[in-house]
Amino acid sequence: MKDWMTSSNRRNTVMLPVVAILVSLWAPMVRADVVRVSGSITSDTTWTANHTYVLQGAVFVENASLSIEAGTRIIGETASNGTLVVARTGQIFARGRADAPIVMTSDQPVGARDRADWGGLIINGNAPLNVPGGEGIGEGDTGRFGGNNPDDSSGVLNYVRVEYAGTEFSPDNELNGIAFQGVGRGTDVRFVQIHFNKDDGIEFFGGTVDVKYAVCTGIADDSFDWTDGWQGRGQFWIAQQHGDDADQGIEADNNAENNDLTPRSNPKLYNLTLIGDPDFEQGNESDKGILLREGTAAQIKNSIITGFKEEGLEIDDPATFQIAAAGGIMLQSLIFWQNNPNFSDDSSEEPQPPFTTAEFATRSRDVVVMDPGLRSPFDIVTPDFRPAPDANATNGTVPFVLPPNDGFFDPARFIGAMGQAKEADPDNPYLGNWVAGWTNFEPR
Repeated sequence: MKDWMTSSNRRNTVMLPVVAILVSLWAPMVRADVVRVSGSITSDTTWTANHTYVLQGAVFVENASLSIEAGTRIIGETASNGTLVVARTGQIFARGRADAPIVMTSDQPVGARDRADWGGLIINGNAPLNVPGGEGIGEGDTGRFGGNNPDDSSGVLNYVRVEYAGTEFSPDNELNGIAFQGVGRGTDVRFVQIHFNKDDGIEFFGGTVDVKYAVCTGIADDSFDWTDGWQGRGQFWIAQQHGDDADQGIEADNNAENNDLTPRSNPKLYNLTLIGDPDFEQGNESDKGILLREGTAAQIKNSIITGFKEEGLEIDDPATFQIAAAGGIMLQSLIFWQNNPNFSDDSSEEPQPPFTTAEFATRSRDVVVMDPGLRSPFDIVTPDFRPAPDANATNGTVPFVLPPNDGFFDPARFIGAMGQAKEADPDNPYLGNWVAGWTNFEPR
């Protein structure tokens, strides 16, 4: 990945109300293509690709929209915990392209970048939560979120990469790569990558937002996380963990204080590929593939879970077992392979559940243990998540479930997050390698 200092020298005449001064990050000379941003954006603003924008402290988008051109680079200043926060009254329209992604990254030089160099991206919306009072307050004092509009729109995120973020403000108070806090389904989220984040990659705090084509790589906590009543949809998700620091592929909760609060977390997810790190030489981390707990419901279908050092699947807490027994957890057409073990036996649970996770997996439809046949999913620099020719993920050995024809899901006829084609078809990217060209897999 090229250094951000190679950005274009073209001029832009748009002046921002929040600009402090225009200076270079690395030298005292004045440079017109570097724009330092602090405080609040309170009028409609556009960031353009011929500038690099430096976030100084928490920058809030309030009572306004922020539009970001394809190819724009945004730098989170390490010294001030640079962070971008979209308030409930604001919107973000970040429209990147496969050949020109919008990149939000560290101010450290290539080779010295690391997790928690800066804050991350937080979006607050007006969709429902299940917390008492229907309103939450974001971690790190990132604003209030939640409301009563499931169709609320916080804008657009297309081809956006968030990397080396996740500042820790205090113990157990770290920022996620992207936090969707009470965000509604009117928001368009497609083709996003979170790379090398210190806390979770993507976390959903309630809301109804849908996410398609999402990649989380090298995340130190959970790759995907939901809580507080998230009821969105997801398709074509990839998680690839690094054994030096990682927890769950998915950690799923309803509400920690009251496991039965409504609206209950109940996402519908199709075509996931969750890749742990089975190599102990790289570190002892990379725990569970999917952990369902604290009363969450879920539908998870057409997915691959492989390489986790602990269970591939675990159900936890009495409320979650009750939901599973009532049909609120639906698992179908899942391939587990080389997890340790693939399913939890729950022998140490107190009180003992009515059935074990392993028993639940056995009686779920087309949940199997076999090699999915992926090409090179554990390569952390040049991975290939596609299935090989005649792989079990595509040859019909494990029947796929045709997703609902509801305007969101695509009719993928295979297991996992991508098909076998070398290149992605612009009209149907999922048939091929849709991560090529716009993502970053470099550890530093």
